Amino acid sequence: MLSRLADNLYWMSRYIERAENTARMLDAQHQASMLPGGTEQALSQWEALLRRSELVDRYQARHADLTAERILDFMVSDADNPSSIFSCLQAARDNAKAVRVVLAPELWESVNTTWIEMRALIRTPSWRRDPGKVFEWVKYHSHLFRGVMIGTMLKDEAYFFSRMGTFIERADNTARILDVKYVARERALTDAAGSADYYFWASVLRSVSAFEIYRKVYRDIITPTRIAELLIQRSDMPRSLLACMTELMTNLEQVADPKTSEALRQAGRLRAHIQYLRVDESFEPDIHRFLGGFLKDINDLASRISEEFLVPLVH
Repeated sequence: MLSRLADNLYWMSRYIERAENTARMLDAQHQASMLPGGTEQALSQWEALLRRSELVDRYQARHADLTAERILDFMVSDADNPSSIFSCLQAARDNAKAVRVVLAPELWESVNTTWIEMRALIRTPSWRRDPGKVFEWVKYHSHLFRGVMIGTMLKDEAYFFSRMGTFIERADNTARILDVKYVARERALTDAAGSADYYFWASVLRSVSAFEIYRKVYRDIITPTRIAELLIQRSDMPRSLLACMTELMTNLEQVADPKTSEALRQAGRLRAHIQYLRVDESFEPDIHRFLGGFLKDINDLASRISEEFLVPLVH
């Protein structure tokens, strides 16, 4: 398969997934900011979100002060921020347009319509009054994109590269969401926070569509250790790191040569490390360090995939 074609399909899916996960991260932060704790605490959590997205310098170059409203604008509608939801959907549409001839008409319409509606949505200031509706809209259209893709694409190399883009981006963002929230909790909340701590972790679970799953699996109080287990190591949790790495391996195996592919070996080592990790109370103090290491490893893996299969461009 031509590497240019594979590159466009891979990044089309990555950008759609990135838009959804940005919406999820913002939604979790928006909900957490409404908990008791004061403005200073909320602002520190917004700053942590920028820091984990590696956007502090870019934000400070555009804005003199840190406010929740400006961060929302920056992360949702700022065309000069390449990681904003607007920019991600635009990039997904550009990549889809480049390979439109190999996409089913329904898939192209899904991507194109999402971009057109997003462009119209941010032109009106009303979305700022209830940003939660925007986040739900982004998640809905991301789900629609994946459903149309699975239902219309031939299960060939084009499909495998598209799915690889989805799961490598999802793994990265699940780790970022979890890391942002653990850091925020360490700085602002304690176990004595009672109901505030409960609602804090509930917002984290809802941000990855895992609140009902947690209740079904554990049937008990929400604890940080069990959240870590669910989002890191549960293979039956769709957005867990292990589930993402399993799906990534499944699709990578379809396009890679097992004897020569370093990307496949890297993915296998990372998946095994997660699978056999001991996630218990003794692991909790090391979660931030583990997630930082995972983000580095998944970024290295993405670079290796690009070197072996894709066009060596900066996205």
